[in-house]
Amino acid sequence: MQIIESILADAAVATALRRDIHAHPELCFEEVRTSDLIAKMLTEWGIPVHRGLGKTGVVGIVSNGSSQRAVGLRADIDALPMTEHNRFAHASRHPGRMHACGHDGHTAMLLAAAKHLSRHRDFDGTVYLVFQPAEEGGGGAREMIADGLFDRFPMEAIFGAHNWPGMAVGTFGVNPGAMMASSNEFTVTIRGKGSHAAMPHLGIDPVPVAAQMVLAFQTIITRNRKPIDPGVISVTMMRAGEAVNVVPDSCELRGTVRTFSIETLDLIESHMRRVAEHTCAAFGAGCEFEFKRNYPPTVNHAAETEFIRETLAGVVGAQNVHAFEPTMGAEDFSFFLQAKPGCYFVIGNGDGAHRDGGHGLGPCMLHNPSYDFNDDLIPLGATAWVRIAERWLAQPR
Repeated sequence: MQIIESILADAAVATALRRDIHAHPELCFEEVRTSDLIAKMLTEWGIPVHRGLGKTGVVGIVSNGSSQRAVGLRADIDALPMTEHNRFAHASRHPGRMHACGHDGHTAMLLAAAKHLSRHRDFDGTVYLVFQPAEEGGGGAREMIADGLFDRFPMEAIFGAHNWPGMAVGTFGVNPGAMMASSNEFTVTIRGKGSHAAMPHLGIDPVPVAAQMVLAFQTIITRNRKPIDPGVISVTMMRAGEAVNVVPDSCELRGTVRTFSIETLDLIESHMRRVAEHTCAAFGAGCEFEFKRNYPPTVNHAAETEFIRETLAGVVGAQNVHAFEPTMGAEDFSFFLQAKPGCYFVIGNGDGAHRDGGHGLGPCMLHNPSYDFNDDLIPLGATAWVRIAERWLAQPR
């Protein structure tokens, strides 16, 4: 691996910074302390700071030379609403909040890169350091765009990364096209007519209607969707009734839909609505159908993906840059990729053996209470960010 020496020499400082952020997790749009810390460090390194985009977002600007070229590098900064099971020294000090997805590490990697870029400036152009709030369900990327991110900071492309447990440290994963799926929620309320359970003929029972609907939804996946276009419908909640001898007057179904394309999502939503409404009508029940689109698919641009593959190969060797199997998880970097060319890639976080004594007994997986970011990634990730910025700004338009 070709780690930048100055970044490696500063690894202990970056690790301490990461662990401080881990110990003080903040939820989406509440990242005040984290933003203050980011702004403080950037300012100490002579990097101009802009705050307030997406409420708690921070943008740092590192410029050199006379070129008008510019590139954006993004890290997410928010934590999750869950209680940490780890008991090591840097575990969360706030019950019900935890950096269980590694955003603390993502922030530390970009800060380490920022420090090197500011001190050396071996490039001609501008690097925008985008510290984004509210990735975990708040749509912080969308809010930063709405607040003028790309108007105020006219970058040509934007790049993002995420740690990936189970992948070996020293490896990366990237794929052109879909990397992650869209995230969507639905709620179906079936309005029947309550009755005594001994006299169901006097009412309209919404429970068998719901049962028919759950099964019918799966035929959308198996019989309406093109088999080579991935899609998942998961009914995860069913709520009905208050007493065992009463037929309820309503039943609620809730769940999620995941797809890798907007076209497949359009098809699934329209078919779900038709199935819900017509199934209810067939039983004489009423229907309320709600469908909420949260995050679109994360779809990498082909040219920028090849650029990332070549750049990362220069850091760890081509044999350590792997094709990434797309996941049905979701990521709001998708909003950035809808607005700008770019690429989202993953960096191996290892198998969990890096965790300090006192970690929880669960696996070191994302969104798990026993998770912890692997600090060995910080110099590697920071080096990757520096090389991406330098190489992007050096290439011909």
